[in-house]
Amino acid sequence: MLFVLSFFVTPMGHYGKILLNRIFSFSPNNIEASNRKQITDYDWTLKDAEWNFFNFEKSKGKVIFINFWASWRLPSEAELKSIQALYDKYKDEVAFYIITNENREPVETFMAKKEFDFPVTYLIIGNKAPFEIPEPPYSFLIDKEGYIVIEKDGVANWNNDKVHHTIDELLKD
Repeated sequence: MLFVLSFFVTPMGHYGKILLNRIFSFSPNNIEASNRKQITDYDWTLKDAEWNFFNFEKSKGKVIFINFWASWRLPSEAELKSIQALYDKYKDEVAFYIITNENREPVETFMAKKEFDFPVTYLIIGNKAPFEIPEPPYSFLIDKEGYIVIEKDGVANWNNDKVHHTIDELLKD
């Protein structure tokens, strides 16, 4: 009984839940080519880690990874370790948008505590976007022509051979 209770009220429970989320997160599936939706409007204003505005248009023609996350959402926290590893492998080849709608201070504290160094992008709530903004965690992998190759609602393991193969193939095209 105490063990079960500790899962809900102690730090051990928090880490246990993260571990369970990671154990039960699998590689996301590719969308069949005939069912892929295409982004046609890249005019989307965001903020970078220094709080400067920029336009998503700069990534048109590139392979793009987008993840919506929140530091306070346990599933997001569980997923970010694999996203960090994916970023470490492809940071010079893929445009990464790891997007949150939080304020800078809690995000910077979270990033330092977890030792993540992927680029954080801040969502400007209410601005137009190329698709409906989902609840985190939610991810997209987009090819150079703007087709959504992977769309994943929930936690996924992004650092695996299947995802690496997909990205490698997209980079060749």
